[in-house]
Amino acid sequence: MSAECKVLSAEIGATHGKSGQGLVLSFVFRSGLSTQDSALSMLLALTLLLPLAAHAQAPLAPPQEVRVSDTPDDGGGSLTVTWAKAEGEGKNLRYQVLVQGPNGDEPKVVAEFASDSHYVRDAKTAWWTKPAQKDAHHFTVKSGKGVDLKDGSPYAVTVAAVSGDRRASAPPVQAAPEPNWFNWNQLNNLAIVLIFGFVVLGSIQVAKRREIFLRRIPGLDAVDEAIGRATELGKPILYLTGAGDMSEPSTVAAAVILGRVAKRVAAYETDLMVPHRDPIVMAVCQEITKQSYLEAGKPDVFKEDSNFFITTDQFSYTAAVDGIMLRKKPAANFFMGSYFAESLLLTETGASTGAIQIAGTDSDHQLPFFVTTCDYTLIGEELYAASAYLSREPVQLGTLRGQDIGKACILGALGLGTALATAAVLFHLDVSPVLDLLRDVK
Repeated sequence: MSAECKVLSAEIGATHGKSGQGLVLSFVFRSGLSTQDSALSMLLALTLLLPLAAHAQAPLAPPQEVRVSDTPDDGGGSLTVTWAKAEGEGKNLRYQVLVQGPNGDEPKVVAEFASDSHYVRDAKTAWWTKPAQKDAHHFTVKSGKGVDLKDGSPYAVTVAAVSGDRRASAPPVQAAPEPNWFNWNQLNNLAIVLIFGFVVLGSIQVAKRREIFLRRIPGLDAVDEAIGRATELGKPILYLTGAGDMSEPSTVAAAVILGRVAKRVAAYETDLMVPHRDPIVMAVCQEITKQSYLEAGKPDVFKEDSNFFITTDQFSYTAAVDGIMLRKKPAANFFMGSYFAESLLLTETGASTGAIQIAGTDSDHQLPFFVTTCDYTLIGEELYAASAYLSREPVQLGTLRGQDIGKACILGALGLGTALATAAVLFHLDVSPVLDLLRDVK
């Protein structure tokens, strides 16, 4: 640039408008400058302008499509807020959810989180009750953080986008929380119960028309052998119902099996001893045993004291039963129900007397001791199937078959879901609709 070339003024100013920031640049040149000097002066001014242009920020857009409604399928006291996904979401952009009470108080911030979180796809609702598209944002407002949501009262809820010192809020939307009579998220449970009920009823009808195959369970086949051995030796039979009360399924199963065993014991007129550590279980088993003797046609052989109470203390009960084993020396011992640390003490003592021992429990931590010391052991659900196996009644057989069909369906769904998820990872397939269906229908 020549020495005669002088820039009279180069003013760079900033103006603020409603929509954002603008830059104003004005140049005044002394007359007589050459075209080359003018171009160099313009380049110098643009060089000064670039840093300001770099700091100029685009306007922050407020959240769009904000919707506020009563949270469906709940007992009231909450509101659901959804809004559309925006461009450029990330950790630098955050969302705030504000709630204003019905009294017109100042809006309170009840939540603030990064804009790349809280999507509808992450909500713990079934796919048929999703409040919006999967990529939309979702937040449930509940009582807390200075806000007490009352059913029937309107609340103004808004969502604000925050980035640094910039902030843009969407217009507030009013909604009132209300309790709901029906939880549509549990529709799958209703459908499964109805389908399973029809399967069980159908299986019972099939069992009434023809014989249903049951896998052979050696421990239950040995029941007649154990009762026959006790009869031949003229020795009693000892039956234990475990350490649980009547609220446990294993105790209920043990009581049902006791009825089948007592019916066969009554036919042979063999002595039966059933010591208890729970008075309620004793009363139930006493009635079951009495009914079994009646069904066997031997009500006069029934003894009221065949079921007797010892104590609720774990090891006092164990010591008393061990004493009975050593004194009476029963020919057959049955250990049915749930057991704890007393299992090995009982079965070791019974094995030392030479009795045939049959155990059945769903206490997996005690199974190794039963398998080691008993002649036969019913593992897990074999205990629950024992009543149907021994009685061969159509209702129980049909129920057992229906349960097996239900388990097969569940295992099939698990296998299908695992295969699809693996294929999606290996071959980059989109199987999310099927996986959502399998995940929610459970």
